[in-house]
Amino acid sequence: MKDLNANAGKFTDPRTTADGSPRATVALERAETLWFNTGSLCNITCANCYMESSPSNDALVYITAAEVSEYLDQIDSRGWAVREIGFTGGEPFMNPDMIASARAALSRGYEVLILTNAMRPMMRPGMQAGLAALIDEFGARLTLRISLDHWSEDMHDAERGHGAFARTLEGMAWLRERGARMAVAGRTTWDETDAQSRAGYAALYARHGFDIDAHDPAMTVLFPEMDETVEVPEITTDCWNILGKRPGDVMCASSRMVVKRKGADRPAVLACTLLPYAPEFELGETLAEAERDVALNHPHCAKFCVLGGASCSG
Repeated sequence: MKDLNANAGKFTDPRTTADGSPRATVALERAETLWFNTGSLCNITCANCYMESSPSNDALVYITAAEVSEYLDQIDSRGWAVREIGFTGGEPFMNPDMIASARAALSRGYEVLILTNAMRPMMRPGMQAGLAALIDEFGARLTLRISLDHWSEDMHDAERGHGAFARTLEGMAWLRERGARMAVAGRTTWDETDAQSRAGYAALYARHGFDIDAHDPAMTVLFPEMDETVEVPEITTDCWNILGKRPGDVMCASSRMVVKRKGADRPAVLACTLLPYAPEFELGETLAEAERDVALNHPHCAKFCVLGGASCSG
């Protein structure tokens, strides 16, 4: 049984940990990636989705292409050295403005990364036509990172539902035929080593002719599970030296995410892509407000970013 109080007393004060030590913080050292959450709606309900995305969760509503463009303008005005614009969800291709939003970013010279399950929303004729045009026009500056939780059908479908694996491979085959640049996001939930996982993905890619490097961590990203009921240590300022890491290694040193909450007049900027519902990680409505330091005051900060060393970007 999961212990819902595993971290009781921890992660409550942004300044200090439970034992009174100074909590680690991270400055925005270099703004390399700006993420947009396109909305929390998804065509499927996964067994363990950190976003709680589903066909009925509209807590984060569709962001519009006009709102995306407004933040692209802010990148220019703030002088952020952003190289990549990322789109995540939910399922981004549920958003009717997905193609227009991607085009807005690509047209300004950014690399664009879209996280997708490559299932029915992406395969609708209108989305296919728009996506094909983007691939033809912008080539390798557009990457589709496909959610493929495991290299085996049984394991993937255990997370995403019967038939999900086959439908995702169908979408990937369509992208392959269009010449799209693809990457994959998997999980490390299963009892296998990193090498075993990558060997499984490599064999899958070879069978289907997918030009994806299974051994490149930026092209086949294996994310640790994010379970808030598991006890994790808090990160103090001393941890950097103990762990041999630096604040600049953590994702919030180089990225921010824009979301639009249901009922809100304007989008908001968050410190982290992994914590869309945590109010303490909302930094304001503008990129200027989002330039402040971030306190590592959540279990995900420790397990996923500092100890797990994960990053949503390539």
